[in-house]
Amino acid sequence: MGLMKIFSGSEILALALQEKIEAVGVDTVLKNNVQSARLAGFGNSGLAVELFIQETEFAKANPVIEEFRMTI
Repeated sequence: MGLMKIFSGSEILALALQEKIEAVGVDTVLKNNVQSARLAGFGNSGLAVELFIQETEFAKANPVIEEFRMTI
């Protein structure tokens, strides 16, 4: 089992989804490519922030993810 990417997009939306998922008891991992690129000295555009959860937690997080997707 490993990590599963559930979101790619802006930092603001990723943080909002992360908060909702963690509220139901699922741990998340946030990979912020914007900050990584800035610290390395070059820019990055596109889908810059990714949110991951454990594959085994998908069933618990999926209703939250689907509700979030319907609101954006």
